[in-house]
Amino acid sequence: MSASVSMPAGGVQVGTYPDYAQAQRAVDYLSDEHFPVENVQIVGTDLRSVEQVVGRLTYGRAAGAGAASGAWFGLFVGLLLGIFAPDGSSWISSVLTGLVIGVVFGALFGVAGYAATRGRRDFASTGQKILAGRYDVLCNPQFAEDARAHLARLSLRG
Repeated sequence: MSASVSMPAGGVQVGTYPDYAQAQRAVDYLSDEHFPVENVQIVGTDLRSVEQVVGRLTYGRAAGAGAASGAWFGLFVGLLLGIFAPDGSSWISSVLTGLVIGVVFGALFGVAGYAATRGRRDFASTGQKILAGRYDVLCNPQFAEDARAHLARLSLRG
């Protein structure tokens, strides 16, 4: 009979850390000490979503971002079509044609997408991050005292 090592979110708290890197370091230390880390979880609490706003979004910026995206796609298509070109000049014209068409259509789609929002999102931002206020290291109850002892030694090391 094999034992299941999965546990639901919960368990016994054996450590609390202000950032994920420190919680990860604690679990890594447990692993280095040959502790059965499959009985451990890192649980972030007090979650918050952080989105970095990088600037105002305008028709010009939307067109520029679309054109840049379209340029990459057009370049890719042009290179694929250029493979079948009979000579060097045809290859170059295939790549340039793909690039130009990609830029034009990308800019048009960028403007169309921006116009479709009707001013509900007039800013550009980087991706959202989910951050926790603290990170708890939890452990199955049968291993909790051993985990606490190991983590106490880690905290003494600094």
